[in-house]
Amino acid sequence: MIPLFKQKSPGNIVVLLIFGLIIKLPLFIYPKTIITSENDGQLYQAFIRSLPVVNSYACSLLAFVLLYVQSLLVNFLVNEYRMISRHNYLPGMAYLLITSLLPEWNYLSSPLVATTLIIWMFIKLFKLYNLPNARPQVYNIGLLAGISSYLYFPSAAFILCILLGLMILKPFRLNEIILFLLGCLTPYYFYGIYLFLSDALNFRNFIPHLSFKVPVLKNSIWLAVSTLLLAIPFLMGGYFLQLQMRKMLIQVRKDWSILLLYLLLAFFVPFINGNQSFYAWVLLAAPFAAFHACGYFYQPRMLISQVLFFGMTGYILYLQYGTKTWH
Repeated sequence: MIPLFKQKSPGNIVVLLIFGLIIKLPLFIYPKTIITSENDGQLYQAFIRSLPVVNSYACSLLAFVLLYVQSLLVNFLVNEYRMISRHNYLPGMAYLLITSLLPEWNYLSSPLVATTLIIWMFIKLFKLYNLPNARPQVYNIGLLAGISSYLYFPSAAFILCILLGLMILKPFRLNEIILFLLGCLTPYYFYGIYLFLSDALNFRNFIPHLSFKVPVLKNSIWLAVSTLLLAIPFLMGGYFLQLQMRKMLIQVRKDWSILLLYLLLAFFVPFINGNQSFYAWVLLAAPFAAFHACGYFYQPRMLISQVLFFGMTGYILYLQYGTKTWH
């Protein structure tokens, strides 16, 4: 499978879809409706209420569509900005594999929906490097950040990552920073107008609850193995990435630095209003997929890549069908 996804063939979009259907089949065998929490934004709550019929199969289908679209977005991000030396479909494949390591990463939730906008934000951010007039794009990035925080409030922390990314990619311009912040505040402005017109404008309704605490998580052997399977290809990808750095353009080096910031920040976001579930850590999947793809692509011994791929796939299938984790 690794040589197949290493190819640039457009037909791999269909292969990726088939692979996703196989690896995500338990979504439809053991469907689950919706994961809700106090961190769900007003926009996400309105979206759920707008669904005509909330049933487990419809929610599973919607979750799968989101995961597949996100895998294509991650694949586009890595290929469009030459973050790997040749176009391939390994990032999309890695994303579908990674999100299968924990059942919570496959269910419809506010972090899963917000992840789509967050990946889109970084696609637009990386585009700024070669834009002579970046102001409209900067505002749009801020708008996406603001909307994502109304889907999953802790994702507002990515505003910090985007600000650092703007400073890394381009010379510091105060007007661009202000435009970005205005874009972030635009959804809050319109929501404030809505609350005012409905005579419900107060601090509690306008500003979501905010606290910082360590999530209380249940340890298990499956969590330990899943973490190990996340870490090994990531470390391998990071090692080969360092070897390739000298051959990369300055823009690509900056893009990888920003993606590493994305990964570090995504690790701490679940500590905002932390709870007892892993679903919020789905934000980690996109940057992990990019590093995993490097590990598969640059590994000189194809046997090692194949063993890693089939080992992870076999573990996921056993986790899905041989244990009660997905039931």
